[in-house]
Amino acid sequence: MFYRINDVNYNVRIEGQGPPLLLLHGFTGSLLTWTPFIPIFSKKFTTITVDLIGHGRTDAPIDWMRYSITKAADDLDALLNKLNIDTCHVLGYSMGGRLALMLACRFPNRVHSLILESSSPGLQTEEERNERRQADERLANDIEQQGIDKFIHYWENIPLFQTQKRVRLEKRKNLRSNRLKNQTHGLANSLRGMGTGNQPSLWSFLPSLTMPVLLLAGALDTKYVKIAHAMKKNFQQAQLEIVKDVGHTIHFEKSEQFSTLVLEFLNQI
Repeated sequence: MFYRINDVNYNVRIEGQGPPLLLLHGFTGSLLTWTPFIPIFSKKFTTITVDLIGHGRTDAPIDWMRYSITKAADDLDALLNKLNIDTCHVLGYSMGGRLALMLACRFPNRVHSLILESSSPGLQTEEERNERRQADERLANDIEQQGIDKFIHYWENIPLFQTQKRVRLEKRKNLRSNRLKNQTHGLANSLRGMGTGNQPSLWSFLPSLTMPVLLLAGALDTKYVKIAHAMKKNFQQAQLEIVKDVGHTIHFEKSEQFSTLVLEFLNQI
């Protein structure tokens, strides 16, 4: 179903019954990221999956500034208003985790609990952000010049996703197929607007957040393991799970263990 949110048409799916659980996918993903988990999660929760701006079947505006992570969080707040949802559990992966955290920082009363998979609160210094902005702009230009097929081939072969190659071929083909459904300018503008280069650092906000937090990181994803440990020290109440023998995409590489960890956390709240 489509919802008109702040002049952007958002593709949203709602399934199940029980407390609402909002699931936010990563860069190059879509709400299809969560398809394998909906039959499990929807038994106890009302699952709300969304194609984020520039992804899937949601609009991909021409103006890259419309993709800012603060505006994306405001869109989610407006969507929850339309759905008459006051508070919900929020699960986000990578880019979706950064967005989930921004939602929690801007609208803390909205978020009953927070699950962050392979996520960060952003870069801490302006120098780091400037370097990342330049890198993201180069990559965005490559996407626009070379097209979606070449970019997805490049993206699935970067070091961050090498551990995905151990997953069975059929599952990897399905992931590639879903990635290819995105629009070229949508992904390019998402990098420009919602990349960590343009995201304000949220590190200083973490100590003020009071909701229960679950941090998930793959043991082979050493960069994000380090970030997760640092985040845990800053939250008021956070659990940290380092999943063995897995990289950045825990939900994809070890789906069953991922769903177990999520449900165990939600069931204790």
